[in-house]
Amino acid sequence: MDTDVTRKRLEEMLDGLDRSIAVLTGERPAPEDGPSNPFDPADAGANLSETDRTAAVLHSARQQRGNVLAALTRMQDGSYGLCVDCGKPVPDGRLEARPDASRCVACQGKHDRRHR
Repeated sequence: MDTDVTRKRLEEMLDGLDRSIAVLTGERPAPEDGPSNPFDPADAGANLSETDRTAAVLHSARQQRGNVLAALTRMQDGSYGLCVDCGKPVPDGRLEARPDASRCVACQGKHDRRHR
């Protein structure tokens, strides 16, 4: 795997995430007031306000940004491409699809199950 190409992809991802975060933080709508917007727990998905959706997207973008920064740090310290849990190599195909991946598929599955 060409680390120069991967580094460039990660830097482009970081730039795109930074722009998205800037737009989201600049365009957050004010929260809606209560009585005109009653909450029905049975229909919670339909009642998500624009503010809630924006906050969720912003949270996700910030989390992904952290993953990209961590991948760039691993590139600098020479541990990029090694699973942060088991230390085995992360397959090139996984890194091509997700250059910010920090775990092999097996360890990522375990991680996801623990954090559900």
